[in-house]
Amino acid sequence: MSPKRIFFTGGSGKAGKHVIPYLLDQGHRVMNVDLKPLDHPGVDNLIADITDSGQMFNAMSSYAGFDELEPGTGVPKFDAVVHFAAVARILINPDNETFRVNAVGTYNVIEAAVKLGIKKIIIASSETTYGICFSDGKTNPNYLPLDEEYDVDPMDSYGLSKVVNEQTARAFQRRSGFDIYALRIGNVIEPHEYQELFPHYFKHPEVRRRNAFCYIDARDLGQIVDLCLQKDGLGFEIFNAGNDHNGAIIPSKELADRFFPGVPLKWKMEEHEALFSNRKIREVLGFKEQHNWRKYVKGE
Repeated sequence: MSPKRIFFTGGSGKAGKHVIPYLLDQGHRVMNVDLKPLDHPGVDNLIADITDSGQMFNAMSSYAGFDELEPGTGVPKFDAVVHFAAVARILINPDNETFRVNAVGTYNVIEAAVKLGIKKIIIASSETTYGICFSDGKTNPNYLPLDEEYDVDPMDSYGLSKVVNEQTARAFQRRSGFDIYALRIGNVIEPHEYQELFPHYFKHPEVRRRNAFCYIDARDLGQIVDLCLQKDGLGFEIFNAGNDHNGAIIPSKELADRFFPGVPLKWKMEEHEALFSNRKIREVLGFKEQHNWRKYVKGE
């Protein structure tokens, strides 16, 4: 695949600051569009607000750096948009503001991309769409493992905003015929967090129930985004973005029986197969996990 000129929103956040370096290592040029810049070699930065439609149209038709002035041939066109910018969860802003920023911001980004003729768009959805993470009380899923065919049903403003964003993406894909992929991103883990967090998770697995024990290494997420950039012709698709195994030392069947009693299993699972299924990214995109937690911390 030839290198792409990528418009990346939210690259200064927890996930983006690892995904962008991965994309740079693959030879892509990345302009990070965020409320604060990402201080990383080779990254172009532009400060802009996704909730302002005019700023998105303007930024998406902008030079990425001074070097692009030199040829004298006008502003180059972006090859792809990767949209990660969002209020990161509930209980940061009031619920209505969380919903407004996430839903309106995503509409603005996708609309600008489609109307400017950018034919590859990748947006960040979330594992919270499955309705377990931010539910009031303990909620059981309809079945396990959680896969992309599930009838997502969150009750919170953040998860709801992500469901709306998926439908926004679907609508614009129908209108344009472009490729628009939504990644339901699992609980993002940075390299330093394995030693900091996982020993506690192993001793107290109940704290991971709301995430269905899922995790995605931030660097493996970079691989998933790059695979989406490479994969053309799918139209609108949703992909779970998670690692192969659970963030737990308990086998999958035992995890399900213990923490989700009575929930039917959709298929017979491998011993440690993730309850947040990543089968689709492995089978459709060719994802090959590089950062299983066992490389960085010992289970007890």
